[in-house]
Amino acid sequence: MRRATVDDTAALVELRAEMMRSMGEDPDGGAPWRTAAAAWFEARLTGPQDRFAAFVVDDRVDGVVSCAVGICDLHTPSPRNPTGIHGHLSNVSTRIEHRRRGHARTVVEALLEWFDTEVGATVLHLSATADGTALYESLGFAPPRDVALVRRIKRSAPR
Repeated sequence: MRRATVDDTAALVELRAEMMRSMGEDPDGGAPWRTAAAAWFEARLTGPQDRFAAFVVDDRVDGVVSCAVGICDLHTPSPRNPTGIHGHLSNVSTRIEHRRRGHARTVVEALLEWFDTEVGATVLHLSATADGTALYESLGFAPPRDVALVRRIKRSAPR
């Protein structure tokens, strides 16, 4: 396990596609997202290291086989979150043939350590699939106290 570098961009995009397939989406139907995702990862992997991190697991034969991504947002401080830093975990994905080996736990734990020691985030969010819920609950995640709502706006292409 190690922190991802810009050289891992293609692997991070491919693992994101793998995650989408596992969630019932078709990542191959909209090829432009891959270019946008690669540019997004590259910008963050070469940018400030205190607001973005990605951790990966390497396999000697297959290369990068698992990843987890963390990003921070700055919110107004509050009594429940005196730093105002919200962390978000995403893109937790492991190639199918490498699942059930503890890779997801390894990269998520590394990300949690980063949030704790390097960022100082006091609130962490993630969206869990049915397959990942038990892992996240074992690491201290619980349903939010407040109702989380989402509004999706259809756009033809990323801006």
